Amino acid sequence: MAAGYVSQQALVEALAERGVSIDVRQVRRWESDTPPWPYVGAQQALTELLGQDIEALGFTPPVGHDRTLTSRRARIPHLRASVQNSATMQPSSASADYLAVTRAHRRLYWSVAPTVLHPAVSAHAVLGEALLPATAGATRQALAGALAESFLLAGRIEFFDLREPQQAGETWLRALQAAGEADDSLLGAAVLAHMAFVPGWGGDRDGAAERMVMARTYARRGPASAEFLAWLDAVEAECETRCGRTRTALNLIAHGEDVLAGGSEHASPEWMDWFSAVRLAAFKGNTQLIAGHLPQARETLLNVLHALPADADKQRTVILADLAAVEAAAGAPEAACAFAVRALEQLETHWYATGVERVREARRALTEWQHEECVRDLDDRLYGWAATLSALTR
Repeated sequence: MAAGYVSQQALVEALAERGVSIDVRQVRRWESDTPPWPYVGAQQALTELLGQDIEALGFTPPVGHDRTLTSRRARIPHLRASVQNSATMQPSSASADYLAVTRAHRRLYWSVAPTVLHPAVSAHAVLGEALLPATAGATRQALAGALAESFLLAGRIEFFDLREPQQAGETWLRALQAAGEADDSLLGAAVLAHMAFVPGWGGDRDGAAERMVMARTYARRGPASAEFLAWLDAVEAECETRCGRTRTALNLIAHGEDVLAGGSEHASPEWMDWFSAVRLAAFKGNTQLIAGHLPQARETLLNVLHALPADADKQRTVILADLAAVEAAAGAPEAACAFAVRALEQLETHWYATGVERVREARRALTEWQHEECVRDLDDRLYGWAATLSALTR
């Protein structure tokens, strides 16, 4: 029960996945006062699924049995079992309880300040790591999946909100390890795609491309939805854009649009709450801006701005800043400053490091007009006491 198998049949099915063919009657015999000694393959499977060595499960070796042989065959391939035996096994409800908090953190990400939320998410991940050795079987798999989600969220905060790419990369590596424990290919693909942002934003195209190949490989192993596959295109497109290959990026975005239009029989994972057709268009608008396609970028970004949901405050900041950059590139400083000021107003209530970075990029594009009154007014907002201290302390 602690391992998450709520019936004898559930254990039979879990054993079958590991090549152990038995029926419910055999499980009933194993649960009796004098259970028969399992053969070596069953011993290995039971040790892995239930997180206990074979004798701790209540089996008595037959007379003359070589205990060393049993230990060598059944325990060495699953070293985590020895760790589990040293801790009190958690009940099967542990994974559901842990996941409930993970889900709450995921929802809070869109409204809670990153410096407030990040310590809570990180502490929750540490708790998950501590609980994992005290679980087994289906409970362990579910807990590992929730732990991977927590590390993924912590890394997203570090990368996008706090601009700590090195720390984010390390956190996402731990997320990938947890996804491996959960044997969740889609979660692994999501983590690997996020890891591509680190080299991609640093201009390392080869590093980003390698991680994207990994991400797409893992995505093929799971029931990837159209949204998931389009998001992979969007991530790769952003990395290509950052590396100066806007034509390739626009082709990837066009492919993502086609994938979304074609749909899929598979639903997106519950944890994938950061992407939609509107957000794909946001990627497109930024790429069009960097490619110098200003009329197209303006149209795309204005459409995104009007289509964003009410709670998309972080994304709204980025779109406003990109529109400011579009107008600056088009030689319209007053319009650029107006969009930049609106972005700063958003940042006063919903801090987002990526949004601040985009506003600063737009301001750099206004250097030619830095003595104009509208640009000076923008500087007063951008470098006011509150904004300056906020930027330096966050």
